[in-house]
Amino acid sequence: MTDQIIIQKRPPKSPAAAGILSGIFPGAGQLYNGEPTKALLFFIIFAGAISMMPHGPHPFLPLVFAGFYIYQIIEAVQTAKATNQKALLQSEPAPAVTPPAAAEASPARSGSVFWGIVLMALGAIFLLSNFEIIDYERIFDFWPVIVIIIGLKMIADYFLKKKD
Repeated sequence: MTDQIIIQKRPPKSPAAAGILSGIFPGAGQLYNGEPTKALLFFIIFAGAISMMPHGPHPFLPLVFAGFYIYQIIEAVQTAKATNQKALLQSEPAPAVTPPAAAEASPARSGSVFWGIVLMALGAIFLLSNFEIIDYERIFDFWPVIVIIIGLKMIADYFLKKKD
C-alpha cells in the first residue's frame, strides 16, 4: 500500500495579509496585491483627508475619513480573493493545440489613462496653487469633485465590462 502525499499550492495572495497591511497603513494592502497605482491613490486620499481635518468646520469629514479607511481594507481583501480565484482558474490545464487565429492575435490592451489624467490634473492644480494663482482654501472647497470623478469612472468601468 502506497501513501500519496498531496501538496496543495498556496494561493498567490493572502486576503488576511492584505487586510492587515491596509489596516496598518492605507494603501499597503493594495501594494501587496500588486496594484501600485491604486496604493498611491489611496495613500494620497488618506493623506489629503488627514491634512484637511484642521482646515475648518467640516462636520462630515471624520465620517468620510472613517468610511474610506474601512473601504480600503475591504477592497484589499476582496482584491486578494479575486487574485486567488483568477490564479485558480488559470491553473487548469490549457489545450495542447492553440488555434491559428489565437496565435496571431495581438495581446489585449489593459489599463486606462484615467488615473494618469487625474494625477496630472491634481499636479497642475497644486502647482498653480504653489504660485498663488489658485488659493489653497478654494481647492479644499472643491475636494468632493475628486470623489465624484472616481465614482463616475467606476460606473463607466462597470458598464463597459458588462457590455463585453
